[in-house]
Amino acid sequence: MEQLEAERALEALKKAGDSDAVFKNAGSILIKSTKESIIAELEEKKELANTRVTVLSKQEVRVQENLKEVETKIKEMLRGATEASQSQKTNLPK
Repeated sequence: MEQLEAERALEALKKAGDSDAVFKNAGSILIKSTKESIIAELEEKKELANTRVTVLSKQEVRVQENLKEVETKIKEMLRGATEASQSQKTNLPK
């Protein structure tokens, strides 16, 4: 979302002329700024958003791998518990 907003703002800025007044949002007010400084800020914001996406993707992969490991361990434990209860039933005196 943040990345998309930055891209749209960059497109709009690139369409603006060099002599056009440009403003940036600072809380609830607008501050006049230069086109170059706003483009630099937006490029940095876009790069930061890309980095976040990369980091989150890697974290997601790690969490999925951990989940699979835990799932396997739980299945093994359940299988072991089932086998133990089965062997106890067959060893009961009649």
